[in-house]
Amino acid sequence: MMKQLYILFLVCLSVGAVYGQDDRLQEGNAQYSDGNFQMAIDTYKGILSTGVESGTLYFNLGNAYYKNGELSNAILNYERALLLKPHDKDIKYNLELAYSQTTDKIESVDEFFLSKWVIDFRNKATSDTWAFIGVACFILTLIMGALFFFSRSVILKKAGFYLGVGLLVGSLVTLTFSYRQKSKLVNRNYAIVFSPSLTVKSSPDASGTEIFILHEGTKVKIVSTLGQWKEIEIADGTVGWVEETSITII
Repeated sequence: MMKQLYILFLVCLSVGAVYGQDDRLQEGNAQYSDGNFQMAIDTYKGILSTGVESGTLYFNLGNAYYKNGELSNAILNYERALLLKPHDKDIKYNLELAYSQTTDKIESVDEFFLSKWVIDFRNKATSDTWAFIGVACFILTLIMGALFFFSRSVILKKAGFYLGVGLLVGSLVTLTFSYRQKSKLVNRNYAIVFSPSLTVKSSPDASGTEIFILHEGTKVKIVSTLGQWKEIEIADGTVGWVEETSITII
């Protein structure tokens, strides 16, 4: 009995916390609507400090930073929002708008069109959604397998076989998509430059040769780490080293 009461108590606390954070989110939205962007920023960050994360929360925080004239922070939070809601058109639009105002205009390396199509298609859903689809396809595969092995009808056997193979392939593909989407959330290997002007070195040393200069708001890929230095790669494939304090992980 005591165990059941304890569980009920924890559930009540969780529900209360959810409603409490929802109230704070509405408070932040109201502050944003009133033009109190710094207050909205503080409110949204306060919610994040409790461990609560959502694409909507990061998106709202990015909007508040954008309105407050903090472009790097806006881009950072739009990118984090996009990780959680990769299919959201509003996030993509605001992120592109923010990037259009950065100093560095770097041409990306051309991707093979098929790879780009696969990535775009994968980004239409979250890791959890792809996992759900993958499990559903696998269950249907088992049903088709049972139909193939136990049905006496030749037509049903053929249908069970071909549908089973198709569903099995679909299950493998969607579960792979789920893994890839999850990996993006867990292995954060992209960052945003926060220094107004950042000199990229040829080696992880302050005395290294200066290769090129980046400016705040630019997105970079982290290739490796050595002490307080990060080896980065920009969109055109050029690599170099920067101090980790000059960038912030997405």
